[in-house]
Amino acid sequence: MCAAGKRWGRRERALLWCVLVAAWEAAWGQLRYSVPEEMPKGSFVGDVAKDLGLELPALRDRGLRVVSEGRTQYFSLQGQTGHLVTAERIDREQLCRMVEQCVLRCEVIVDGEMQVYGIEVEITDINDNAPSFRDAEKQLRMSETTSPGSRFPLQDAQDPDVGRNSLQSYELSGDEHFSLAVRAGPGGDQRPELVLAKALDREEAAFHELVLRASDGGEPARTGTARIRVAVLDANDNAPVFRQAEYTVRVPEDVPVGSALVTVAATDADEGLNGQVKYSFNKISDRSSEIFDLDSDRGEISLKDGLDFEEISAHELEVQARDGGELFDTAKVLITVTDVNDNAPEISVRSALSAISEDAPSGTVVALLHVQDRDSGANGEVRCALDGGVPFELRSSQGSYYRVVTARELDREEVSEYNVTVRARDGGSPALWSSAVLALRVLDVNDNAPVFAEARYSARLPENNAAGALVLTVRAADADWGQNARVRYRLSEGRVRGAPLSSYVSVQAETGALYALRSFDYEEVREVGLWVRAEDGGAPPLSSNVSVRLVIVDENDNAPQVLYPPPASSSSGAGWAGVELAPRSAEPGALVAKVVAVDADAGQNAWLSYELAKATEPGLFRVGLHSGEVRTARFPLARDAARQSLVVVVKDHGRPALSATATLTVVLAESVAELLSELGSAAAAPGEPAGSLTRWLVVAVAAVSCLFLAFLLLLLALRLRRWRRSQLLAAGSGALRGVPASHFVGIDGVRAFLHSYSHEVSLTADSRKSQLRCSGGSCCDTLPARPPPDEPAPLLGEDPAATAPVSENAPPLLVSIHGLIVVPVGGKRSE
Repeated sequence: MCAAGKRWGRRERALLWCVLVAAWEAAWGQLRYSVPEEMPKGSFVGDVAKDLGLELPALRDRGLRVVSEGRTQYFSLQGQTGHLVTAERIDREQLCRMVEQCVLRCEVIVDGEMQVYGIEVEITDINDNAPSFRDAEKQLRMSETTSPGSRFPLQDAQDPDVGRNSLQSYELSGDEHFSLAVRAGPGGDQRPELVLAKALDREEAAFHELVLRASDGGEPARTGTARIRVAVLDANDNAPVFRQAEYTVRVPEDVPVGSALVTVAATDADEGLNGQVKYSFNKISDRSSEIFDLDSDRGEISLKDGLDFEEISAHELEVQARDGGELFDTAKVLITVTDVNDNAPEISVRSALSAISEDAPSGTVVALLHVQDRDSGANGEVRCALDGGVPFELRSSQGSYYRVVTARELDREEVSEYNVTVRARDGGSPALWSSAVLALRVLDVNDNAPVFAEARYSARLPENNAAGALVLTVRAADADWGQNARVRYRLSEGRVRGAPLSSYVSVQAETGALYALRSFDYEEVREVGLWVRAEDGGAPPLSSNVSVRLVIVDENDNAPQVLYPPPASSSSGAGWAGVELAPRSAEPGALVAKVVAVDADAGQNAWLSYELAKATEPGLFRVGLHSGEVRTARFPLARDAARQSLVVVVKDHGRPALSATATLTVVLAESVAELLSELGSAAAAPGEPAGSLTRWLVVAVAAVSCLFLAFLLLLLALRLRRWRRSQLLAAGSGALRGVPASHFVGIDGVRAFLHSYSHEVSLTADSRKSQLRCSGGSCCDTLPARPPPDEPAPLLGEDPAATAPVSENAPPLLVSIHGLIVVPVGGKRSE
């Protein structure tokens, strides 16, 4: 463009004009440059980066490129400088034949921004072509009777250059009989004519040699010549005459090859050879000569190659009719090609994304399309649309450009890939259409947290498990993709019985497998609650938690533990020992003793059953299956031994069942003396007199009786004090009116609620401690019993004097006396 400005006027004014125009066009996204033709490859055209206001570093990041119309790319963009340069040697005459102004259009596309900038490059002409004649030699035939002043059309010279570089003048040399006249044609072209200046005489000269020279206006000028040979003939009276001076015909571009388009006709009044007319093209372009054929005898113009409205819409021909006497006439034939909808719309993807992030905002440009139809009118009107069912829409941009943009936010988890079909349909009848498919992959964004397969997890783990045992596996899925979908598991912080949770269980980070790190004991930990966190690999990561309930399942790993009778000393051997009193007058079903046992297990493993495994008299006693109560099964007989030994087996219901044994000694006696005698004989050590043991038993019973009487006196004093206070506060005490008098005993004028009661005294031969316990199950209408403390306090204090030597092998004795006071038998304390 600047080069053209230099040619149009003064240099400074042209330069200023170029700058102003370039700035105005750049502001509207349109740049215009000019470059002479035939420039070598890589020649500078324009500074695109500067004119568009783009920074060079940004050009490399955004991806700037040039796209030219057509298959050949005539320009390229230098990424380092931002300069537009020629990519091929450009021949203006080849590109823009018969066009005054040759303009090549291209677009600069910024891929990163999906922006397009139009560029027009005018290819200026240089004088690289000399005028040329179609026929280097031309032969004319003239009758010697031709009158001076007659004109004969000559063939035109062709110069593909334009402007001053095109054909400017003709010159004729060689003979005085002829001169040259140049007539302007309808299109402003110059048409040379040969003028007969002097009458011809065949006897003087049968031939005349002429030279026609055509010159252009270039610097330096180029010329072309054609030789003309004029043959002088005998007299020929009449020349052919066309019926029409101009023939006009309109043909569609899809007319078949070989079709006759028009027929020209000329008549000659002569007869014989002089009346025979032959037709030929007198003036025709190179391209038209390839398309049309002329029948020299009939004057029929037919099609020998296909027409293309988009290439040439009109053809102008000149036909000459010549008779045998070389007289001729010319006529013009104008063939207009009408458009037919023979071109489908063309969709060119100028720029497109292959992948888009799923969090891209609505309106993000996905592709830049260029749509054109080479037809004209309604046939060239194109309507574009997208196939339905995709979250994209088509927006018209500048010129023939369209943008494919997102209509809403995308969700990769819903659709990960799209094949967007763009369809273009023209306005012809029938309409032609074409399509293009855009393949678009949706890139993942970490917008989904891991989701566990279950809302909560629970597992049952048998106790005494092996360390490292697999408990359960938690699984979480992440709808994202790649690193964003990679899930890792870890335990949330917590404590179990004061210890860190991580010392009890662990979770495998990759698989979510939960392992027990230690052996669990149901009796210590029955349930463990924890939280497992699943975290993906996104940035920032997303996570979710799930609760896990670990239930420890009890196993039968604890044998029953007998609480009563108490265990025997280690020196007495394995098992349990105790002494109970049963009167010989006891009726069947009378309670003798009760075996009390517990099991540390739970459920079925802690269900206990009792059975009598061994007895001195098998039929004398029975044991309750579930209660452990030892009762008489019949009346004791005189022949029954005074001392009965019972072995009771306590079993749980585990698999396999575990058991424990309790050994009871039941003494059949009617009086205390018999009991003490029996006990004394049983507990005495070898070589020790029995009377000494009896004496100590009497002392113990007396001491216990004294303490019990002191306790009764204290209790009566407290009751009396309460009774006196109630007399002061109320008219009388009605609280005891409903109690029968037979239930009271008078002591010092004070009524005491004292009916029947039972004492249980534990006597051991090797302990300094004795214990007195009132059995609630065998008392009726007695004073209310207070709950025992954690460690039952003995009602009878320790008696240091009651340390008479007793055999260390003597088993502990337990005596139950109804209505009696029992004194423990002293013995040596076992270490």
